[in-house]
Amino acid sequence: MKRVFLIVLDSVGCGEMPDAADFGDAGSNTLAAAAKSSYFHMPNMKKLGLFNIEGMDWAEGEEAPSGAVARMKEASMGKDTTTGHWEIAGVSSPKPMPTFPEGFPQELLDALTRETGRGILCNKPYSGTDVIRDYGEEHMRTGKMIVYTSADSVLQIAAHEAVIPIEEQYAICEAARRICTGPWAVGRVIARPFEGEYPFKRTSRRHDFSLKPPKAIMLDVLKEEGKEVLAVGKINDIFAGCGVTEFVRTASNAEGIDRTLEYMKRDFEGLCFTNLVDYDMLYGHRNDVDGYAKALTYFDERLPELLAAMREEDILMVTADHGCDPSTPSTDHSREYVPLVMAGGPVRAGVNLGTRPTFSDTAATILEYLGAERKVEGCSFLREIL
Repeated sequence: MKRVFLIVLDSVGCGEMPDAADFGDAGSNTLAAAAKSSYFHMPNMKKLGLFNIEGMDWAEGEEAPSGAVARMKEASMGKDTTTGHWEIAGVSSPKPMPTFPEGFPQELLDALTRETGRGILCNKPYSGTDVIRDYGEEHMRTGKMIVYTSADSVLQIAAHEAVIPIEEQYAICEAARRICTGPWAVGRVIARPFEGEYPFKRTSRRHDFSLKPPKAIMLDVLKEEGKEVLAVGKINDIFAGCGVTEFVRTASNAEGIDRTLEYMKRDFEGLCFTNLVDYDMLYGHRNDVDGYAKALTYFDERLPELLAAMREEDILMVTADHGCDPSTPSTDHSREYVPLVMAGGPVRAGVNLGTRPTFSDTAATILEYLGAERKVEGCSFLREIL
């Protein structure tokens, strides 16, 4: 019974790509930045070969790594969650998704007001914590929703749960998702609920309403061929439910690892796809180097549990979707290579695949291992790692 456990450490990039300067990200290296913290400690990932990956000349590699590794280049023109995950799943995006650095057009805002009956505050690129600090009290007084964006292709709506109940917030975001088509087709519409009194605190009931992939992805192929596709964290949201047979949302990296371990105990054939978002959401965007390092150390401490729970034919793949260097002045994602570390009974120790031209090689490899006949973008490297 073949199973693959694919874990995305959200935003854990490993160095600037050649075109990083075009994205305003020259010099970014998320993993290296976190490693400068005294809280950074990843001996278990090191044993698998993490620091043997190309470009890791700032770290000491493992003499005889027990896993297989690669550095993955993003072929898509983007550096956001949706674009990165789509490419991991076998669909690249040659054109960047629309962004709105000057805010959204009035026509879009008017349509959203007509659909929801609520006014709008902000309409600017903003930090998620800063926007509720600066607009939260006015929102409480007026009932208007806080609409903002970032450098990514997102429309975000923040609202206090006592002013706009969470189900209404989700309905508002669904309306926004219907509106955001054509030139307004952002990758994600995101509900950003918060609570309490000033200074307000965001809750764990965030929900992403994603654009559907333009063609079949790895998840669709596996589902159509009768395999299980188990989604942990925000995976189901990122892919708008496409190809997912069962999902569970999580409130933290710890819960994401726990839910993945629970799926490891189950009998199934197919893929368990996990996103651990705390790196990006709590630390990368807030330029918290120590917090980022602590979160990476925590994953490394839990890694032996994951490895111990694996069965003879299981493969574990640990990768990322983009960067979010917490040490740079920017609070946005960064255009970086991402690591890929693989382990398990079928994986040949010490294999280093160098730099692969697209994240989609991961999807092609998973499909070949699980015996799927249909293909997606990318080239399988399965024979090189078995």
